Amino acid sequence: MSLTADQPVFRAVVSTLVPEAAELEAARWTELEALVESSLTGRPRSLRRRLRLFLQVVQWFPVLRYGRPFTALSPARRARFLASLQEHPIELIRIGFWGLRALAFLGYYGREAAAEAIGYRPDPRGWEAAR
Repeated sequence: MSLTADQPVFRAVVSTLVPEAAELEAARWTELEALVESSLTGRPRSLRRRLRLFLQVVQWFPVLRYGRPFTALSPARRARFLASLQEHPIELIRIGFWGLRALAFLGYYGREAAAEAIGYRPDPRGWEAAR
């Protein structure tokens, strides 16, 4: 899956969920998006298609409530809109949100610089290393 067509929406979602992402340079965004795209490699085509569709829903659904697409909303309205998806009565919408959230966090925190910044130091021994 390529995020190219939905890149502005995806970046707005990531920046809303992880406000620090708004400060990323172009190369860091490329790294983030590459992590997300590589995690989707090998996934069913139908799942990637549903993700693209969900990003379009995220972009255009706010027009009904705010009269503007997601990318044109203020950060506070973006956050409120995403919170409404998180608690939406329709399970499919909640599932879509949580999947998108997981991808946003994977992309942001999966970068080496972010892992270092939060003190994440994985060890091949897993939990044994912490003992």
